[in-house]
Amino acid sequence: MEGRAAVKLFRAPKETLGDLDAEAAAAVIAAAADVALVIAEDGTIRDVAFGSEELAAEWQGRWVGRRWSDIVTPESRPKIEAMLAEAASQAAPRWRQVNHPAARGVDVPVIYATVRVGRAGPVVAVGRDLRAVAVLQQRLIDVQQSMERDFARLRHAETRYRLLFEVTAEPVLIVDALSQRILDANPAATQLFGQGTRRLLGRTFPEGFDAESMQAIQAMLAVARATGRTGDVRARAADGSQEWSVSASLFRQDAQAQFLIRVVPPGGHAGVTAAPDVKTQLLKLVDAAPDGLVVTGRDGRIVAANAAFLDLAQLATEEQARGESLDRWLGRPGVDLNVLLANLKQHGVVRLFATTLRGEYGASTEIEVSAAALPNGEGSGYGFAIRSVGRRVPAIGGGGRQLPRSVEQLTELVGRVPLKDLVRETTDVIERLCIEAALELTGDNRASAAEILGLSRQSLYVKLRRYGLGDLDAEAES
Repeated sequence: MEGRAAVKLFRAPKETLGDLDAEAAAAVIAAAADVALVIAEDGTIRDVAFGSEELAAEWQGRWVGRRWSDIVTPESRPKIEAMLAEAASQAAPRWRQVNHPAARGVDVPVIYATVRVGRAGPVVAVGRDLRAVAVLQQRLIDVQQSMERDFARLRHAETRYRLLFEVTAEPVLIVDALSQRILDANPAATQLFGQGTRRLLGRTFPEGFDAESMQAIQAMLAVARATGRTGDVRARAADGSQEWSVSASLFRQDAQAQFLIRVVPPGGHAGVTAAPDVKTQLLKLVDAAPDGLVVTGRDGRIVAANAAFLDLAQLATEEQARGESLDRWLGRPGVDLNVLLANLKQHGVVRLFATTLRGEYGASTEIEVSAAALPNGEGSGYGFAIRSVGRRVPAIGGGGRQLPRSVEQLTELVGRVPLKDLVRETTDVIERLCIEAALELTGDNRASAAEILGLSRQSLYVKLRRYGLGDLDAEAES
């Protein structure tokens, strides 16, 4: 951060300020600056003043007698030489940022300007602490990155919506709930109504049905506005040539209510042809997806896997994975897969289960697993979506759990509290957080939590009593 100082001097300093002595001038400089240095001809610091106790505690007594260029970071030294040269030539001062190494943590940024006192007097360097500005800049960067991640998620969600909307074989319409004008229609709907998409959009729904059907559809839409969802209504074309089953669901988008209308034959299958080779396109989409997708039997053995999973597992072909247990690559052997299967059997779905995936050649990747039971009967199996999160940029701020002491607070206790007490306190905090995380991850299933933590159930119960987690006394009485 550099800039030419727009210096505008007092109009009549001798009349307005009077005879300002050295002590008064020093008080003014110290009050106006965070750091003020008096520098001799050879660049040695003769005196220093600080505008805050924090900076004084950091550097007081360590700068006087040293060269100014020796107390800054190496990349800042050319700026020091330039400022001293400008002061010697009586040139207009420029603000330049330099960094001072700190005893702990990151360097301290300070912006300086230099002025020579008189023709042969010392050089006074006036500095302002930029740490608050640096913190604001970092927060701005974090917010920008968070917004970019949000925009990326929205774009991906819109892409998935458009893909599903376009390839589905059922005619689907998006209709404004207030005006009942058609806002969007998929190719199957345009083919059903025999009109192009542009001609169909903006028209009022329902149309093309006989009078009795239109009344039934209007009544259905009224119920949908009140309850959000309705059953199917039979509707016949105006010429009596076709009959459909019409259903509506209400949803809100951008503070506006809209209907999602499905129009299919009474048998439940669209009587029109959707986009060509829909199943083939869906299979290609699954295989080309950036996230690993795996289908297993109820015993966890792989039935099918896409290319992204093969890359994560460092496998050359799908045949190498087929028939093998997912436990071979997933997280902690004998633990993570058992927890996933137990939750799938109980709840039917698992979201964002954090673990690791081990490759065939030793690579380890941090992943999130979402899974669901396949809706085709008891013996069908499970589907797993595996996403690599190793390169994910951390979200702004921390989670709900934070250590009660920061690193700085713990280091300040050194010398006042025995080391074994510091270690014990930190260990207890981390142990409690791990137990809480395991209980939350397993839905308060203590047997599964004990497996994740590598503890016996008896040891886990002892620690639960120690930290007051769970209502163990109530369980014992029951």
